[in-house]
Amino acid sequence: MAIAVTTSVAANAQVKGDMAAGAHLALSTGSNAGNNYTNIGIGAKFQYNVIDPVRLEGSFTYFLENDFLNMWDFSANGHYLIPVAEHITVYPLAGLGIFGTKIDHVTPISTSNICINLGVGIDYKLTEKFVFNAELKSKIVNNGNKLILSAGVAYKF
Repeated sequence: MAIAVTTSVAANAQVKGDMAAGAHLALSTGSNAGNNYTNIGIGAKFQYNVIDPVRLEGSFTYFLENDFLNMWDFSANGHYLIPVAEHITVYPLAGLGIFGTKIDHVTPISTSNICINLGVGIDYKLTEKFVFNAELKSKIVNNGNKLILSAGVAYKF
């Protein structure tokens, strides 16, 4: 059993210098100016393994307008990679971001806030080069927390 666990962990290990780029779809829920909202977004990310098992990720997501509200999110997060099976890695994440909102109603209002990101994610290795990933992230912002669920694919190079 110990050999099987060691083999699966070694087969899924990330190596210092590994990089990946990908795209994702996202769903954001929360409240803004006392109104609850749900917006769908599309984004891109870049990942770099600094040391084994720490990975840094920069991402940008644009949320489509819904009920006169559109948003964008730029985040820089750290992931602590924990291999749990041959093709599966889970990770807690923490980082900082800038979350922007624009209410385009009678009088347009735009704001951007610095936020703290906390969450969890999972990578599923599809092939040697392609990885499916999913994340659940809370963005702690001074005008209300946002919850973002995302899923996407990354290409390792």
